[in-house]
Amino acid sequence: MDKKKQTRLVIILVAAILVVDQIVKILVKTNMQIGEDIPLIGNWCRLHFIENAGFAFGTQFGGTVGKIVLTSIRLVASAAIAWFIAHMIKTKTRTSLIVAFALVLAGAVGNLIDSLFYGLIFNESYYSVATLFPAEGGYAPLFQGKVVDMFYFPLFEFDWPSWVPFVGGEHFEFFSAIFNVADSAVTIGVIWLMVEYFFFESKHSKSEKTVEDGLEK
Repeated sequence: MDKKKQTRLVIILVAAILVVDQIVKILVKTNMQIGEDIPLIGNWCRLHFIENAGFAFGTQFGGTVGKIVLTSIRLVASAAIAWFIAHMIKTKTRTSLIVAFALVLAGAVGNLIDSLFYGLIFNESYYSVATLFPAEGGYAPLFQGKVVDMFYFPLFEFDWPSWVPFVGGEHFEFFSAIFNVADSAVTIGVIWLMVEYFFFESKHSKSEKTVEDGLEK
């Protein structure tokens, strides 16, 4: 695939993920309260609205300073990934690898938008449904917005028997993370990169080495 087609593919992919991500987040934010739960398919596939002030899947670094730092890291990381994708396109890197990085970029930017602007354009979602562009202003300054998460897939859960060491009597829930479209894009992109590295990159390197060895002979 030539450079123009790769560039077009990256732009379309990133834009599509961002549009879907933001539409879902805005719909959730303007129709649900924090903690509200809507079953989609039984009890194992649900919309459960939460907000977090940290990274993907609820990881946090507390306080106002921590929030500003995390948003700044997201901003720098997004810019760095975008630059690297541009570099890969210029150096004719294979398209599959570029797509994997594009997924990571889309996810990073999707959550960056929340962190940068959601505090300015929404009011709080506690006790009432939030309003977009409220007359009284948003709930936080620039760089201090919270990321909207909603997808919840507790596939199964159980209580550990009391005789099990360390965890006896505790409740266990498989896949308790609550995430959004942007988180999913990052996860898929990272898994894709791992597959590319461990399977395709190693095969590509071996193929190049075989060609070099043949030329030397």
